Amino acid sequence: MRKPRALMAGDQVRIVAPASPTTKESIEGGIAFLEGLGFKVALGESVFDRDGYLAGSDEDRAADLQQAFADPDVAAVVCARGGYGCARLLRHLDLDAMAASDKMFVGFSDITTLHLALNRRGLATYHAPMLLTFSVEREPWVYESFRRLLSGEDPIVDGAPRGKTLRQGVAEGPLTGGCLCLLTDSLATPDAVDCKGRIVLIEDVDENPHRVDAMLTHLENAGVLNEAAGIVVGEMTGTDERSDPKIGTWPWLRIVEDRLACWNVPIIVDYPIGHKKNMLSLPLGLRVRLNADAGTLTLLEDPCA
Repeated sequence: MRKPRALMAGDQVRIVAPASPTTKESIEGGIAFLEGLGFKVALGESVFDRDGYLAGSDEDRAADLQQAFADPDVAAVVCARGGYGCARLLRHLDLDAMAASDKMFVGFSDITTLHLALNRRGLATYHAPMLLTFSVEREPWVYESFRRLLSGEDPIVDGAPRGKTLRQGVAEGPLTGGCLCLLTDSLATPDAVDCKGRIVLIEDVDENPHRVDAMLTHLENAGVLNEAAGIVVGEMTGTDERSDPKIGTWPWLRIVEDRLACWNVPIIVDYPIGHKKNMLSLPLGLRVRLNADAGTLTLLEDPCA
């Protein structure tokens, strides 16, 4: 797996919006944070475009993303937010050229689709906060984890909570995964999630409880999760609040326990990733060790070149 180089003061960070729309006000905090680290921040031409639930047309969003990867002055490409829309871009993108550029690519949520595509083409990418993340105050270790990742240091920092053991054991493998609905949507596409021998991250937001069950069941029926070396679950943020009393419900944690209990691999839940209030920054495609007894992930190689 190829690694982008670590960022240095003065490097340009290009902000793109490949999914849902954003506003200047919602990303000002993120821009200020990046500039405070000494980076130059530039915006893609279509960052503030809006077309319904999309940040502009597919063609314009794809052009911004492609241009950011092609520009030799850009060291890192950071997404403004997730939402929805990345899968619509795939047919418009030269993903091989993007992966060959070896640029740092940062985001989560709907950005999972692009992580899967770039990882499959050999580029390590970064499951980490986006600019919208910093529109509200986070714990100090969230900022430190993100800073360390961009600087090529170990982003699994002291102060971050550990996960809770669902099934004991220790496993090692490349890290993959992300937003559960996007992992499920990737099946039967050229860039389907590959869990074989990997440590798989799973989390999501605002999904109904029965849909969490359905997606985990689908990954099971498709023969995907049974190939994982280990599983790390963040949380299903907002799921319990979407319970439908007309059909009955379980809490999201019981659903996860029920659906994953049959897998004889190390599993932890409630790990600080993704849509949780506070989240770690993690490199996708690189080797980690999951110690489910201790509730920890350990990075086994440098996150950057």
